[in-house]
Order: sequence, then structure tokens, then C-alpha cells
Amino acid sequence: MMLKDFTKEKFDILIQAGQSNSEGYGFGNVCDPYQPDDRVWYLNGDGTFMIAQEKVAGNGIQSNFALSFAREYLKDGRLAEDRKLLILRTAAGGTGFSDHRWGECDDLYLRMMDMIRTALALNDENRLIALLWHQGETDAMNRVTYAYYHTHITALIDSVRREFDVPTLPFIAGDFVHDWKAKNEEISAPVIAALRDVCAAENAAFVETADLDSNREDGYPHPLGWGDDPIHFCRRAIYTLGRRYYTAFTTLAHR
Repeated sequence: MMLKDFTKEKFDILIQAGQSNSEGYGFGNVCDPYQPDDRVWYLNGDGTFMIAQEKVAGNGIQSNFALSFAREYLKDGRLAEDRKLLILRTAAGGTGFSDHRWGECDDLYLRMMDMIRTALALNDENRLIALLWHQGETDAMNRVTYAYYHTHITALIDSVRREFDVPTLPFIAGDFVHDWKAKNEEISAPVIAALRDVCAAENAAFVETADLDSNREDGYPHPLGWGDDPIHFCRRAIYTLGRRYYTAFTTLAHR
């Protein structure tokens, strides 16, 4: 285990929250794999720090969209020479508001808030740069209404901005994998409509995903033995998704 005094570092902090497509279950081959960079770190849900990287899962490589976001952030020169990027890995698969995981009194919400406090407390010059969110499949399967989802996601965004005094913190969310959504249009529609409307507000953006393949469509044998997987973006799609989240971020940052 690497021992490092993180109070000596100044971090730009990226919150990555939601469920499995935010946690990252993208598999398959890519032309330009993400290479770990000692300027980009994770703070994991168990409180550990590590250099941000993809992970080995079975016989495959498992990825998440924050890594390609980070790569663009660095390539674009947004990270000052004396700073590092810290990704808060707060997402957890199969979770939502309707199963009492992301509401303001629920465990994942409270853990996320604690992780933000921890990261900010390390150094007075640490700062939040964005909240990246991908979630809603669980709530769709639980058949929540538009009003229910809109109320809960708005409360989450507002509470983060209010608690940490970042009223213009960019919030970015994305559409579901269309391979799964096309077969679940009726239950998906209220959640996606609510997300679109929330993201139409100031300092928020919605990312389109209609052309992004699932693990099933990519045709890569699932290394975790799940068989066909229409609900998760494949690794190539995950890379594209991260770049689109970053493009949305740059639009918001320039307003």
C-alpha cells in the first residue's frame, strides 16, 4: 500500500455518482487504452486513495467514463502544474432513490457527502469542479413517476451545491444505454424526461447516448460471466461517454 501525505496536494475534485454505468462496467477492446497518470487519483468508497486506473475483471479490462473525462481534462490544459485531479468514486451498481440509497437520509448519499468533506478538508486549496451523474435504471424498473425522480434528483443537486457553497457547480448526466432502453421505453421515459428537464436548468447538461453500444452489442464475451449485457455501455462507448461529459463540462465552464 502506498503511503502518501495528501494534505500536501492541491486537488481539483470530480464527483462521480450514480449506479453501475457510473461505477463502470465497460468491457471490450479499445485502440488507445487509458494509461495511469500520477496526476489523476481515486478516492474510493472505503476511504482508500489510489492512482486512477482501469481494473482487471476476469479475463477482461473494466473501465469507467471518469477516466476518459480525466484524460481530456489534462489534455486540454485545465489542470494547473501544481495540482492533481481527484475522482470521488461514489457510485454503486443497482441503486436508486426508490430503493432508499440516494435520498438525503440514505447511505450512499451520506457516504458521498462524507467523501466530499474528506477531500475538501485535506487542503484549503482543494476545489470541486463537477458532479458527474449516471443513474436511473433501478428507478425505472421500480416504475417511479416523473415528479418523484425530478424531486429527488433536484434535491440531491441542490444539497451538494448548498452544503459546499458551490452554487454554480456543473451537474452533468447522460441517457441510458439504448440497447436496454429500447426494450424498456415505457418505464424509462419518466426518468429520462425528468433528467432532461433538470439538465435544462442553469449549470447543468444532458449527454446523448443513442449511438453508443452496450456490452452485448460490442460482442465481447463478458468476463464476469453475465452472458448478454444490454444495460451497460461497452468499453469503447464508455470512453466516448467520458469525452462527451467533458465536452458538456467545457460548455458549462465557459458560461
